Amino acid sequence: MTDGHDATARRVTVADGVSLNVIVRAAGSADVPVLLVHGLASNARLWDGVAWRLADAGHPVAALDQRGHGLSDKPDGGYDFATLTADLRAVLEELGWTGARRPFAAGQSWGANVVLELAATRPEPVAGLALVDGGTAELAARFADWPTCEAALAPPALDGLDAGGFERMIRGAHPDWPEEGIAGILANVETGPDGRIRPRLTRSRHLTILRHLWEHRPSRLYPAIEVPVLVLAAEDAANHRWMAAKRAEVARAGAALPTSVTRWIAGDHDLHAQHPDLVASLIHEATGPGLFPR
Repeated sequence: MTDGHDATARRVTVADGVSLNVIVRAAGSADVPVLLVHGLASNARLWDGVAWRLADAGHPVAALDQRGHGLSDKPDGGYDFATLTADLRAVLEELGWTGARRPFAAGQSWGANVVLELAATRPEPVAGLALVDGGTAELAARFADWPTCEAALAPPALDGLDAGGFERMIRGAHPDWPEEGIAGILANVETGPDGRIRPRLTRSRHLTILRHLWEHRPSRLYPAIEVPVLVLAAEDAANHRWMAAKRAEVARAGAALPTSVTRWIAGDHDLHAQHPDLVASLIHEATGPGLFPR
């Protein structure tokens, strides 16, 4: 299968001096629009496989690089949740996905926290949510304080690695990923004329976002979410240390969200890149009338 829909990159101004890269597919389709929001240190391209499958199913689709990431502008500030959700609202306004045209919003990891925060605001700007291995954990419950969290989750030092060696490392770590997923993760870095890579998200901005994520309390938002929520959780055998706590977190989220369905999927944290067929199929189903109890 190949992407049968032309992907159009657009620049959307979200604040003074800040514009985001937004990749739009099937813009003229009549079905429910879908907004795709990536995780920390990721980019819109990780959604490519899901995006073209959703477009093939009839949805207009937009995947964006959040500020500081990918090809979007990289200001020094604005990485708090209030500003990030304002960015998303500006993108939805630009696309005309408002009012009766409200989209279904899918976020992965940190992006799930961002779309959850968006859905908790009023007036409600989305018709439903998919939380892809995110939006259910509270880092402050896992780590006693910020320094402990920072030490455990700080980004690896990738600056200066050989581009070819980096690609071999990525392919070796993800042997079952489709090619569009590999291309997406490689787009997290840029390669200089010397053949060395540099992450598109700087370390200082990464840590700023991580601090906001450590302070975020998604459980306080769940009762306010009035739209249906699809929770896609990764059953990752390699991270068995966290699985018992993760199962409890996901169960608590499912119980607290007024309308939700949870699906566990065997795979990596980046389920959308690893299993685009399944993730796209579940999101497509969630936009219709059949998945959620009435």
